[in-house]
Amino acid sequence: EVQLQASGGGLVQPGGSLRLSCAASGFTLDDGVIGWIRQAPGRERELISLISRSDSSTYYADAVKGRFTISDDNAKNTVYLQMNSLKPEDTAVYYCAADSLVRDWRRSGVYGMDYWGKGTQVTVSS
Repeated sequence: EVQLQASGGGLVQPGGSLRLSCAASGFTLDDGVIGWIRQAPGRERELISLISRSDSSTYYADAVKGRFTISDDNAKNTVYLQMNSLKPEDTAVYYCAADSLVRDWRRSGVYGMDYWGKGTQVTVSS
């Protein structure tokens, strides 16, 4: 059974940091595209970062560029999202997802994801 498990969320003060993890089981993350998507209450899902597993090239939404870093660990079959300088507007449920049908993040997006993990809540508040 293919599963993605996101973890690492929590409550953090503005300006703080968190690292989210996305662990895969049932398949390897050697190929395809892995993404982090977030959804705040009353808002649509927002694609915030992608990584192409073939060459580790990355994409960031403007809202998180310079603050968030996506990375991967082949040995652990895990993708990470390091989030620094967090803001209250970063509060959301964060999901990791995989697009197994493309190799380049430029050909992927929220609607291309065919595997989704359960979300992890990130709350940024003082």
